[in-house]
Amino acid sequence: MTAEIAIRLRRAEFNRAIAAADIAAISAILSPDVIMITGTDSAVIAGRKAQLAAWKREFSATPRLIYTRTTGVITASAVEPVAMEHGHWQGLAYGQAVPVASGTYAAKWREKDGNWLLVAEIFVTLG
Repeated sequence: MTAEIAIRLRRAEFNRAIAAADIAAISAILSPDVIMITGTDSAVIAGRKAQLAAWKREFSATPRLIYTRTTGVITASAVEPVAMEHGHWQGLAYGQAVPVASGTYAAKWREKDGNWLLVAEIFVTLG
């Protein structure tokens, strides 16, 4: 399986995990030292433990937002087990069709022991 296909599958898993509020599934996709920079306030969430705590807060919020990332382009390195993903994201209030927020993102992935893990994500809120 190519890096691109594997990462697209992992992104689909992550989207399903967010929709299902499945913390264990999210944890399995994040590297231990993952970094997220949020889209609106540029908050830095460093480490798997911190990110899982942030997801738990998101899942208990009212209204609950369902975030979806849609992969555009994946560029795999020819010399290291890493890849860069670029795409668009949106946050929908549960049961709604119009996004509350949306924008673009970039994500760095690293293959370790046959699994692609998220190393870093940066989001920009555009709408």
